[in-house]
Amino acid sequence: MRRRDFIKATAAVTTTWPLALRAEQSERMRRIGVLMNPEPNEDSQAALSAFVRGLRELGWTDGSNVRIETRWAGGSASAIRKYAAELVALAPDVIFATGTVDMAPLLEATRTVPIVFVQVADPVGAGFIRSLARPGGNVTGFVQFEYSLSAKWLELLKQIAPGMTQVAVLRDPAVTSGIGQFAVIESLAPSLGIDVTAINVHDAGEIKRDVASFASSGNGGLILTASALAVVHRELIIALTAQYKLPAIYYRRSFVTSGGLISYGYIVVDHFQRAAVYVDRILKGEKPADLPAQTPTKYELVINLKTAKALGLSVPQPLLASADEVIE
Repeated sequence: MRRRDFIKATAAVTTTWPLALRAEQSERMRRIGVLMNPEPNEDSQAALSAFVRGLRELGWTDGSNVRIETRWAGGSASAIRKYAAELVALAPDVIFATGTVDMAPLLEATRTVPIVFVQVADPVGAGFIRSLARPGGNVTGFVQFEYSLSAKWLELLKQIAPGMTQVAVLRDPAVTSGIGQFAVIESLAPSLGIDVTAINVHDAGEIKRDVASFASSGNGGLILTASALAVVHRELIIALTAQYKLPAIYYRRSFVTSGGLISYGYIVVDHFQRAAVYVDRILKGEKPADLPAQTPTKYELVINLKTAKALGLSVPQPLLASADEVIE
């Protein structure tokens, strides 16, 4: 081969090789780890489907150009730790996590793999991120609500049950959000003439005993604050409110569609869809540290009139008019 031809051939190889490498990198199968804290029920499956659908609309199809590895922890602390380590060991490009209690085990397992969260109430107070605007590190996501929302729960419950003079706040004291939500409710209660009691949601036996004891005093109501354990014990809590004729307010719609009285909170599916956008941006090269953690943009009020009737309550017309959904 003549020297001039050799130089041309070499130049062609060096020019096309980076292009081929970039094409290979862009076409490689990506991996997303998903840690779902609740049990796989109708609501959690629908939320996960919204996330997967959001990815598909952005060009990511499971089994085609991305592999989604999903683990269901069912509210078990030991399962969360196990699956957090398991997902990190798979070396995913990004992890999608649901719930406050998922975060500490994940951050113990990795400080480098990008993590996008939903359903976390206080990521700054818990130390998961530095600030909402500048998360820093490898974590960002969508905040469940701001603590001020907890006061709204008490106000709404007082509207629908004006004779209420005491309220039991069901919370998980093991997470900062449980403590924070209770503190806001407790600070507002005196101005509404209400005494506040805390009930922990560690296990079914404890919930049964404490709710029965609370209900015996009369004129009471319940506020169920957000936590993974609240979802685990959902059916029990709703059944107890019916048994003891206790008006109760919940932080998400699924409790009311399952027989609860009233809920006010963020729209779960909306957060899962928005999380898909952040996962897409990370897969395309952006860093969690540069993506601000976001608070809810939509809240919904849902009222179950059938449950209100069973409790002997008449829902005020202004409250009905402001509801996003009324179940009859």
